[in-house]
Amino acid sequence: MSIQLAIVILYIILLFAISMYVKHRASQNPTEYLFAGRKFSTGLVAVSITGMAVGAASTVGVAESAVKIGLAAGWYNAAWAIGAIVMGFVAAGKYRSLNCTTIPELFERSYDKKARIISVIGLALIMLCITSLQYVAGGSILHTLMPDIFSMQGGMITSAIVFVGITAIGGLWSSGLSNILSVTVIYLGILYSLIRILLRDGGISGINAALPAADFSWFSPMGGLSFAVLMGWIIVMTTQAITAQGPVQIACGAKSAKEARKGFILGGLLIFPIGFLSAILGLAAKAQFPDINPTLALPQIIMSLDPFSSGMTLAALWAADVSTACTILLGAGTLISQDVFKRFIKPNMSDMTYVKANRLIIVIIGAVTLLMAFYAVGIVKVMLIGLSLTTAFTLVFLCTLFAPSLCRKNTAFWTTLVGIAGLILWQLCPAVRLFPHVIYFEWVICIVTLLIVRLVDKTPIKMPELK
Repeated sequence: MSIQLAIVILYIILLFAISMYVKHRASQNPTEYLFAGRKFSTGLVAVSITGMAVGAASTVGVAESAVKIGLAAGWYNAAWAIGAIVMGFVAAGKYRSLNCTTIPELFERSYDKKARIISVIGLALIMLCITSLQYVAGGSILHTLMPDIFSMQGGMITSAIVFVGITAIGGLWSSGLSNILSVTVIYLGILYSLIRILLRDGGISGINAALPAADFSWFSPMGGLSFAVLMGWIIVMTTQAITAQGPVQIACGAKSAKEARKGFILGGLLIFPIGFLSAILGLAAKAQFPDINPTLALPQIIMSLDPFSSGMTLAALWAADVSTACTILLGAGTLISQDVFKRFIKPNMSDMTYVKANRLIIVIIGAVTLLMAFYAVGIVKVMLIGLSLTTAFTLVFLCTLFAPSLCRKNTAFWTTLVGIAGLILWQLCPAVRLFPHVIYFEWVICIVTLLIVRLVDKTPIKMPELK
């Protein structure tokens, strides 16, 4: 057995051990399973949001971008960090005080049933898309680094089994406690390999000297990244951090509003460095292999190390994927179980039945998204486009809590519907692409829609109660 495979197997064993350890606690009732009994400390909130943020896009995807735009690719993670910190200051405590479970539930409280239905559709599309991308990333990592053991499809199936298994067994408790291990492994693996490569290649100056000439400085803060694109990343990540189900679920699982706020701010600080560290690894790959396929930048530079170092970093990359996938998969399951199955199909089921239903729904979603993954391409691009759909939810949420006079009974429904339609139009009709990123287009059409509804509809909303 290779050292790389042994390290990955050990990591999988530890993940399942954590899941089995918390299984009894998670099985007690839906609140324990879906929201960890609302007992997450500041530290657990921080590692949970860090684990969710630092996935394949934040490591492999950033290294891929670094080959094209330099160190500036690390701003992808920095944008996520800014989003998490804004969530901490603005919304995390509000979610915990509202004692809600999902954005659709909050929308029905303040608006009506159709607002809940349309928001479920929009958020489910986002969650299913991003979950499927995690399988693609997991399969790519395992196949690239151990091609004699894992085919691409074999790596995706292995990733799916682990992601679905530990999520279905332990719920948010499993995800939260596993992230303590995953975030530790991510930092140790990335830092260890980076130090080895810097020592081997003559440090930053040595790597910079070996890089080919470009129209920009490879190690400058902005490199080949335009300010408009950077702002687009920050707006996307801040937008999704406030209303995507994953962050919302983590905030709702905190012990108190204060713990939720502090946890997201600390999480943002933990997220920030990883992107720039991954970008340096991508640049080291570009220096050593000038004609490298950008997608293979991080895997190839890792495989240039000794077996132990490459095994450690492989575990770190896969840990990043696991930590993201589990939180997103649980969020997708919560949306379907809470806002569809329990709300409209079987509202009077017992707590034990509901927990079993959640587990089954997570397994079904895992199977469906695995099938989707076989046809998915362009991880970072697809993820950024999909996350742009959270614009409508963020706008409605912020106005509901901080500017309710702008909202009317039909605000949530029409703003969300226009947001979904706008994203489809952006993809199918290039003529509407007047902005450098779809997120700008989404904010414009959603704000216009909200203001039009404000003028046409005269029925006020019901203000949600803070507890």
